[in-house]
Amino acid sequence: MEKPFSLAVKAVILDAAGGCLLIRRSAANLHFVGMWEWPGGKVDSGEDFATAVVRETREETSLEVEITGLVGATHFEMPKVNVILLCMETRIVGGEIKLSEEHDQFMWVPLSELTRWPLPEQVAPFMLEYAKRSISAGHT
Repeated sequence: MEKPFSLAVKAVILDAAGGCLLIRRSAANLHFVGMWEWPGGKVDSGEDFATAVVRETREETSLEVEITGLVGATHFEMPKVNVILLCMETRIVGGEIKLSEEHDQFMWVPLSELTRWPLPEQVAPFMLEYAKRSISAGHT
């Protein structure tokens, strides 16, 4: 039996120093507990990607963001679904970080140090390739 597709989004929130916000998945999750990731989650039925990025970021971090660019897309397989993941660059336009129960820590990490963090294996190559491209384009 073929697995259905699920759409998900992630927000790459960059700071003025060239770092990105990583949040650590808490024990409240079924998958990837203890792994560091960009804020995001599933796209709701009938919801567009831009709305989902803003909503998921708000739900997970209490931050208000606006989309500034496209990072790219990737896909990976989970036990019950195939996930299509769209990642967007964003900037903070309001709020202060207050994590939901899905995450228990946050850290601003220079893109050049992303390899030092335990990232979910399904998306780590994508995240590291983005960091490499950004660094070579002059963003630290």
